[in-house]
Amino acid sequence: MHAISRDTPALYLTAVAKDRLPVFRTDAIKVVTWKALDEARKSGGFAIYSYVIMPDHLHAITDSVLKPSKVLQFINGIISRRVIDHLKEHGHNASLQKLERQSGARGHRYSLWEHHNNALLLTSESMFMQKVNYIHQNPVRAGL
Repeated sequence: MHAISRDTPALYLTAVAKDRLPVFRTDAIKVVTWKALDEARKSGGFAIYSYVIMPDHLHAITDSVLKPSKVLQFINGIISRRVIDHLKEHGHNASLQKLERQSGARGHRYSLWEHHNNALLLTSESMFMQKVNYIHQNPVRAGL
């Protein structure tokens, strides 16, 4: 792990599912999601220090080798593609309908994410540990 400082911060990322839908509640979708998160990590060349997948959002702490927007592009893009493909392959049409949107400039029919992602720079060990503890306690507090 790199030394956390103002010059080399860690990134605390939050991505929220569209309309706060509980997209990530089934074991099958959780597996698809964590595999996609690992794929994003490898593709983007960044580290993931901690993460949690909640029913309607996820949190991750990464290094700062890429800009926060680029890390989110890898994470959100790959997870979205894998989850939507899974829903299509398994005939989860009701779930897909909830994710439908007006076709955008690139012709995407579905959107998994809200477009208000949150990225916070963690510039000290204490900030880092506070967020790691939050991530680890998040499912406990939610009773999961």
